[in-house]
Amino acid sequence: MNWEAVIGVEIHVRLKSEYKLFCSDRAVFGGEPNTHICPVCIGLPGALPVLNPEVVDLALRTALAFGCTIHFESVWARKSYFYPDLPKGYQITQFDHPLATKGSVTFSGSEGDTSVKIRRVHIEEDAGKLLHDRVPRASAIDLNRAGTALVEIVTEPDLRTAADVRLFLGELKQTLEYVGASNCNMEEGDLRVDANVSVRRSGSPRLGNKTEIKNVNSFSGVERALSLEIARQIATLDAGSVVGQQTLLWDDHREELRKMRSKEESHDYRYFPEPDLSPVRVTQEQVTTVLESLPELPRDRCSRFKEVYELKDYDAEVLTQSAANADYFEELVGIHTDPRVAAKWVTGPLQALMNQRRENAQTVPVRPAKIAALIGLIERGVVSESAAKSVLVILAQEGGSPSDIIEARGLMQERDIGQLTSWVTEVLAKHSEEVARYRGGESKILGYLVGQVMQSSGGTADPRLARDLLIEQLSNE
Repeated sequence: MNWEAVIGVEIHVRLKSEYKLFCSDRAVFGGEPNTHICPVCIGLPGALPVLNPEVVDLALRTALAFGCTIHFESVWARKSYFYPDLPKGYQITQFDHPLATKGSVTFSGSEGDTSVKIRRVHIEEDAGKLLHDRVPRASAIDLNRAGTALVEIVTEPDLRTAADVRLFLGELKQTLEYVGASNCNMEEGDLRVDANVSVRRSGSPRLGNKTEIKNVNSFSGVERALSLEIARQIATLDAGSVVGQQTLLWDDHREELRKMRSKEESHDYRYFPEPDLSPVRVTQEQVTTVLESLPELPRDRCSRFKEVYELKDYDAEVLTQSAANADYFEELVGIHTDPRVAAKWVTGPLQALMNQRRENAQTVPVRPAKIAALIGLIERGVVSESAAKSVLVILAQEGGSPSDIIEARGLMQERDIGQLTSWVTEVLAKHSEEVARYRGGESKILGYLVGQVMQSSGGTADPRLARDLLIEQLSNE
């Protein structure tokens, strides 16, 4: 309890541009190795970079979403290091004159709302990728990724726990997706995280020696890696030893860290201005245009959903996890006036359907108008809620209208007392143990018995009438 961790993160975000940063090659994930390359991105002599202007707009969206100060002139630099997947021997990035500085991200942390300061946001090109499973006893190089456009977001060391780092990253990712800066698909390398961590005495203003953790491809991996490294550093200091400043690689399969190299400082990279590129010049008009185009951000939208639609915290948070889900919900509310019913369907049956089909709220074939029609049929007593969930699946598979499907499949809600009584009697006869428990005072068993009646009826029984009939028969000893 005498130690505290001090954590800062560097997030590399692949921007959602069709083309690379300095050439006309397409930025494609999953293509055949070395098929989306050209003299510029593989560093052939005499090939000159030309800036893709779309990247600047996407980087501005990123920086403005986090309230950063935009610098109207930023300068390219060469960061020199030698690695097989960096064909030029240097990376074009920004160093002492970045695009933006001094932003912040607020997230719901372990101690309530927490703000993390952003030191800088700058643009840079990505390196290629080493493939270790293509050639026996050797590594291959795929340069398709070389030259794709990134922004690097560097925070101040404001985080204190591994769990809060994970929550912070979730908020940052969600914001990037909302503003359309990146797809943030971690499986495709759209978002990669390096974490710098040191340990100091609680309350001390002095920072300890830090280590950098690399090669982490999931938020859960970041949390596990940091937890291990914090524990290791505390044990080292408790033993009277010194924490070495080094770079560590995270092995996700073995869940262990191993030393990669001693930690570099900026002078090790021999930064100097890029001679083949002019500075990036941004106008106030350009900043204003981008700022006005930004959507309502997730935290603001979540608060509005709670206030305007009177939703519970959980429903508002789930609905605003993605802009597509939130848009779908609001379109549905515009047709069907009860927001709580709309929230129940979007977060429940619709989300289950999307998960099953591996789709999202933009691509799922059942659009809000059809769900609104289905909800209306439930409210009018035409179909039970249970049967309506089956109708939703059929709508996704076959299309058509909810009313036609209900009629064609014989899914109209059964309200005939004679038929309902027959199902209720059958269920009670089959579940004598549950009947005894209910009569013994376990009133919650009633919900289970209603479910059994719905199952016997193929989802067509009116659940309210079925419940009333169950209570009536259960009351007759």
